[in-house]
Amino acid sequence: MKTAFHRPLLASAAACVLLLSACASKPAPPAWQTNAFAALKGFSTAYLSGNTRLADFELARARSEIASTGRADILARAELTRCAVRVASLEFDDCATYQPLAADAAPAERAYAAFLSGHWRGLDAALLPAQHRALVLSAASEPAPTQSMLEAVDEPLARLVAAGILLQNNRLTPADIVLATETASSQGWRRPLLAWLGVQLKRANDAGAHDAAARLQRRIDLVLQTATKN
Repeated sequence: MKTAFHRPLLASAAACVLLLSACASKPAPPAWQTNAFAALKGFSTAYLSGNTRLADFELARARSEIASTGRADILARAELTRCAVRVASLEFDDCATYQPLAADAAPAERAYAAFLSGHWRGLDAALLPAQHRALVLSAASEPAPTQSMLEAVDEPLARLVAAGILLQNNRLTPADIVLATETASSQGWRRPLLAWLGVQLKRANDAGAHDAAARLQRRIDLVLQTATKN
């Protein structure tokens, strides 16, 4: 019988936007599944907090657990998790570690990969998580947004993932940039917070808003002073 792990896992959770869901039914899930879930959760938490060394360790552990199944499709989901967390932190690499697995990925994973890359034209939104599905449909109906597109995305990591994609596609409003920054701040996620503060700082400097730029630089300095050493 298929468990929740074997279905497309694109729902956002405390661990990450796209992740393996531990099976609550009996019999108990196999050890690799529980271990992979814990490792990917650890990766997400460590990466967002700025602890690169721990994040790398947890991601390697997750990959090892999943590889023991010989299931490239499940490993593809884990690599998309990595990509989503990086996009939330404004780090874009075209989901490089997912690409070799794309041929074995399920339709939902392929759709999510297209979503993360910003290739929304012709994308079947029904294959995406609900919050991101609404975002894609909204973008299709409003090519040039004039109001926030992020307010309807409630879950913090899902919101930051969406914000990263929209920023890359030049579709974020100023209000969205502030919302993304404060979302990262409220969660205590140093890596995306520094990235989004950097976006705000550049905008302030470009506009000659010296007081705002100084305030933003003080926030950046405060985050850096207390950052996890990697």
